[in-house]
Amino acid sequence: MIIYSWNVNGIRSAIQKGFAEWFEKMDPDILCLQEVRAEEEQIPEEIRNFPGYNSFWTACQKKKGYSGVGIYSKIQPEAVNQGFGIKEFDEEGRVSQLVFPDWVLNSIYFPNGSQSNERLDYKLRFYDAFLENSLMWLSQGKHVVTVGDYNTCHKEIDIARPQENEKNSGFLPIERAWMDKYAENGFVDSFRVLHPTQKDTYTWWSNRGNARGNNVGWRIDYAFVDEGLKDCITNASVHPEVMMSDHCPISIELEVPFPPIVR
Repeated sequence: MIIYSWNVNGIRSAIQKGFAEWFEKMDPDILCLQEVRAEEEQIPEEIRNFPGYNSFWTACQKKKGYSGVGIYSKIQPEAVNQGFGIKEFDEEGRVSQLVFPDWVLNSIYFPNGSQSNERLDYKLRFYDAFLENSLMWLSQGKHVVTVGDYNTCHKEIDIARPQENEKNSGFLPIERAWMDKYAENGFVDSFRVLHPTQKDTYTWWSNRGNARGNNVGWRIDYAFVDEGLKDCITNASVHPEVMMSDHCPISIELEVPFPPIVR
């Protein structure tokens, strides 16, 4: 099973740059999008209901043209959740969750904490609500796969200039400590499982100073899975050649069927 994830920084902009052609060529089993920045009815019909896929969209309820996530899936889920059931987090349209018989898939656009201390606090509380939700599914015997823009670089190897950014949101010690906590609770970074020492691999670049051309980037887009799926990871890749957004897509390939969770 091949899953792609991509912060498109506006689906309508990506459509104009060749999104449909790219999607058709990749032909993944599942494609998760973040920062869609559109109401469902604003997405052209041929993109909203892409041939061969079920599609699910979650828009921001507070502000038009902000946030938003979506999932295209060839596999029909048992249920679809648009959040964690917590209003302050769900109303920003950051979560699309598909529930399958033996696993749960999250497409999440995690908050950015750079605007203010209040937003940093919101980001950290969102992280905790997400972790609690993930552990709940594990306790029910379901595996958990979470792809998306986490808006934090976990390790120094994940950012081009760690020393210069240690006081900036996205690489603050408190944010990275939460990533440590996430891993300690039984979730693994699929890319690092297969590429533990690979350097200079990023998923987001600033639009300033030719950052992408110079590969001065951040790896903030991840595909984490619970430890029970670690041996199912057959491929995990980053695709910087895809240029339609300031983020590039990531992908993960998982061997199915998934093993039962051992308690």
